[in-house]
Amino acid sequence: MNFDFFKYRNQLKPEKGRLLISEPFLNDPNFERTVVLLCEHNQDGSFGFVLNKQSIVKIKDVLGDLAVDSEAFIGGPVQQDTIHYLHRIDHLPEAIPIADTIYWGGDFEALQSGLDIGTIQAADVRFFLGYSGWGAGQLEEEIKEDSWIVCDYISSELLFDITPDQMWRQALSNMGGRFSVYSNYPIDPNLN
Repeated sequence: MNFDFFKYRNQLKPEKGRLLISEPFLNDPNFERTVVLLCEHNQDGSFGFVLNKQSIVKIKDVLGDLAVDSEAFIGGPVQQDTIHYLHRIDHLPEAIPIADTIYWGGDFEALQSGLDIGTIQAADVRFFLGYSGWGAGQLEEEIKEDSWIVCDYISSELLFDITPDQMWRQALSNMGGRFSVYSNYPIDPNLN
């Protein structure tokens, strides 16, 4: 469902380190009221993780010897049999910087060791089952169709400190102005 207010939204382009915030009435169960962090965007396509969709699976159930008792997140509908992680550990070897103080992957043995001995806190790591991916030009088309709002404000606080059920609203509120209004739209516009 597209509304006239979207024709006046910002026109930021997708790129690595930016957020994709689903429009308020996106009717796709994989992306309804989601916030996606883009980890890669180029002429071949786009790749990222849904940040606010918790799984019912505990990460220790998937990675038994890892000292983390939190839920895994559903990174997206693609290859949900793979595990990825985002973190705010600037000293983890081989980690790929995505945005200011946010990193993707890195040396898993060093991560595991740091978690085991307490030099890395579990609250500074989010694990994802699967990822979100778009083929060449696909994401741009979805943006033209007003499925996504592109945001260039991402902070480690939004990712690691805001509860998943509040992240979509908070991401829109952080943008200010009319986006703050969008954050209060009901899921069903008929309830308005």
